[in-house]
Amino acid sequence: MLHGHGLYQEEHEAFRRTVRAVVDKEILPFANQWEEAEEFPRELFARFGELGFLGLKYPEEYGGTSAGELYEAVLLEELGRCGSGGVSAGLGAQFTIATGPLHLFGTDAQKRRWLAPAIRGEKVGALGITEPDAGSDVAGLRTTARRDGDHFVVNGSKTYITNGVRADFVVMAVKTDASAGHKGLSMLVVEKGTPGFTVSRKLRKLGWRASDTAELFLDDCRVPAENLLGVEGQGFSQIMGNFQWERLSLALGAVGAMDDMLEKVVEHVKTRRAFGQSLSQLQVVRHKIADLFTARECARQLTYHALRLHAAGEWAVAQTSMAKKVATETACRVADECLQLHGGAGYMMEYDIQRHWRDARLGPIGGGASEVMNEIIARQLGL
Repeated sequence: MLHGHGLYQEEHEAFRRTVRAVVDKEILPFANQWEEAEEFPRELFARFGELGFLGLKYPEEYGGTSAGELYEAVLLEELGRCGSGGVSAGLGAQFTIATGPLHLFGTDAQKRRWLAPAIRGEKVGALGITEPDAGSDVAGLRTTARRDGDHFVVNGSKTYITNGVRADFVVMAVKTDASAGHKGLSMLVVEKGTPGFTVSRKLRKLGWRASDTAELFLDDCRVPAENLLGVEGQGFSQIMGNFQWERLSLALGAVGAMDDMLEKVVEHVKTRRAFGQSLSQLQVVRHKIADLFTARECARQLTYHALRLHAAGEWAVAQTSMAKKVATETACRVADECLQLHGGAGYMMEYDIQRHWRDARLGPIGGGASEVMNEIIARQLGL
């Protein structure tokens, strides 16, 4: 099947086959087990590092392959099919959101210290933005970092942090100037083991269970000033810059997940019998599935459109927000309808569709809720 319609070339499709083989052999068979354990093995980061999957868009001097974002897009889609939102979230957080700011804003020394080992999968990274009182409202963050000699003294908390429990470093948004609104934000790398920095708890979730999600606490935590990423006070634009790729990655993952759901439901309706025939022979079922494939294709094309603009270097804020919203909301609908088509089996934990249903529900919330996407789109329209 032609995926990219002029977007992906043959070399991207060859890479897709490689990723799919790895997913089929090294993730799918263990998805259930890792879901129940509520974490996947840390060795998976090292394995992805060894395969070169964690540094696709990063320069070779830090261990990356400089292959580019389209290869990462393929990886995100294929991870979406892996049967576990948690695994794709944990691995995806490493290469889409934790290391992105290091690559874009880090000094050579910072990149050698954190980016290179993260690309090798030796160090696990996390992005720390969301707080108990501030999620989508980035300017409303309350975690403060006060300069004291050659350190910043950090106080505050972060929540819903993917990879937060086992992260070796967290790229954290902090207020370096409490009086300056969004102009007072900076990005600071806080390392595990820094006195005053603790993981206050591992959070339990409806879906994405194989990924560790943490609440972090900082109490007079002294972070060396050299851990500041880029320029003090530039944090807001650094965060916003990274959001585009994070949102596209969520849309791509949703498209991949829908591929898996639809493949499974087609298989199910062909083999399941009712009223003396297979379900697929019932017109109502065939038409329902035709609708779902159509919805998935609409979501895919909008996502690819945003990806095409992004790959061409355009600042496609509206299209990216539209793609994120449509793809994640469509994935929720597709998961719900596919669960219905599975009948009683869909409600049983042994069938993957229930996990897709739970995992998909985070899509319209994470990385900026659908309501926030609507607000961004409206602003881009000059409203």
